Parts: sequence; C-alpha cells; structure tokens
Amino acid sequence: MTIDKKQQGTELEILLSGRLDTTTAPQLEGELKHSINGITSLTLDFEKLEYISSAGLRVLLAAQKVMNKQGEMVIRHVNETIMEVFEITGFSDILTIE
Repeated sequence: MTIDKKQQGTELEILLSGRLDTTTAPQLEGELKHSINGITSLTLDFEKLEYISSAGLRVLLAAQKVMNKQGEMVIRHVNETIMEVFEITGFSDILTIE
C-alpha cells in the first residue's frame, strides 16, 4: 500500500492505493497518529484502494473517533467491493462516505 498526503492548513487529504490489510494497517495507523494533530478536515481518498480488511476497518474507526472530537472525516471514491464491506459491517452508518 502507498500513502500520499496533501495538506493545506488544517485540511489533510490522504490518498491510499493498494490493499489496506493486516500487513499495511499499522503503516496507515502510524501515519494518521503522526499527521492528524490539529487537523479539522480529514479526507481519505480510496480511488486506488483495492481491498480493506478488518484491520483496516479498525484504523478507520480509531481515526473517526479522533476526528469526531476535532473536526470531520470524509471518505471519497470508494469502489463497490469496499462499499460492500462498509455496508455489511455497518461502517456505512458510522463513516461519512461520498
């Protein structure tokens, strides 16, 4: 998985590509912990993300909890496979997906 970041002031966009799974979830978790301090708008772009596992869902849930306290988090460009995972797990009710 590759992580690309774009930050403008208190807005942060993270573009993910590849697979968000048990192997790569700690990489995203570390990046988020390092980057979201003081961020009021977090956008995760999943346009090039192919797969998400329960480990990836856990990282998203943790990020959502932090962002609920300091701003907003939006997930964009979710493919059908990942959207199905969000719907089955109930994450589509928790996350803001555009």
